[in-house]
Amino acid sequence: MKKEMIFALAALFFMSLSITGVYAGEDKTKWITVSKENWDITGDGKDDVIEIKGIPYEEGQQFLKEIKLHIAASNGKAYETEFEGGLNPHVQFVDLNHDGVKDVYVSVETGGSGGITNHYLYTLKGFQFTDLTVPDPLVINGQFHNGYKASITIQETGRSVTFDLRNRGEDYEKSGLFINGKLSEPTELMVDAYSVLKPVILDGKKNGLVGIQAISGAFHADWIANVESTWIYENGKWILKDTKIMDGKRKKNRH
Repeated sequence: MKKEMIFALAALFFMSLSITGVYAGEDKTKWITVSKENWDITGDGKDDVIEIKGIPYEEGQQFLKEIKLHIAASNGKAYETEFEGGLNPHVQFVDLNHDGVKDVYVSVETGGSGGITNHYLYTLKGFQFTDLTVPDPLVINGQFHNGYKASITIQETGRSVTFDLRNRGEDYEKSGLFINGKLSEPTELMVDAYSVLKPVILDGKKNGLVGIQAISGAFHADWIANVESTWIYENGKWILKDTKIMDGKRKKNRH
């Protein structure tokens, strides 16, 4: 009896290993190629193959639960890194660290209500795979004030701007946010991360990045302003060059 039990348990064990192996094999086949391009990103004058791959959350859906960058370099080696899941991964090739070789810049939409996008930046110059990162979003403090007003302060510059939101007063009263023009309780504004962070040419010379962060009030649809930041990569780090604020009246304020 004991021998029979041992054989039975052993059989179950090996069956489980076999099933696990099958599932592992099936997982590998779920990766789909989203984009495939040829660029010299090492500086050796030869093209490398750069692919963005993903695993759909469900068959036929656009949302990818896993995304990865796969590079088949001209030296015969492969380089890979994975990103957070999202929508519409997009790759660009631009020299953002100013070393004379194109970098790999990837943007992925998160699919959330705020329209947030994640961004990734890598260099493979000299076959050294390095994560250059991107600049962090600005730290912006925002809150409502009595009289249907709101203000923001950009921590990096110390500048503040106040917004007159009296044209929304009726809606704010109905929602209970304000009572007879007075704030019912301390309420912070909604400050998003980047909805856009795109490469641009600065001063007609060097490549940099311009980011846009949305400022909203009671909810995302209650848009108050966009804050635009301009960045350049110097001496191994991102430097903030400029900020602009565009409010609901479409006026830009440069800081």
